[in-house]
Amino acid sequence: MGNPMKIRAASKDGVTEVKVLMNHEMETGQRKDASGAVIPAWFINEVTAKLDGKTVLSAQWGPSISKNPYLAFKVKGGKAGDKVTVTWVDNKGDTRTDEATVT
Repeated sequence: MGNPMKIRAASKDGVTEVKVLMNHEMETGQRKDASGAVIPAWFINEVTAKLDGKTVLSAQWGPSISKNPYLAFKVKGGKAGDKVTVTWVDNKGDTRTDEATVT
């Protein structure tokens, strides 16, 4: 399991904006270490976001996403006090889920 995500969610005029900073090394499987050995691929391949239990975003990622990825999106609905939950799964089966309250 990775380090906690930083999630901010704010609602204005019926639209909720969510910003997420995920902590993950995101190795492509193409780099080599100092001894010349290939560093194995290790990257987030699934991201799901929910607003009060309803899925509002589902994404499939690959190895080309940068280290510690940043994700921002807007969704209609949501109000102060609602919960936003973000979950990622990587290609090694590790998973992380964090939540924030909409302001």
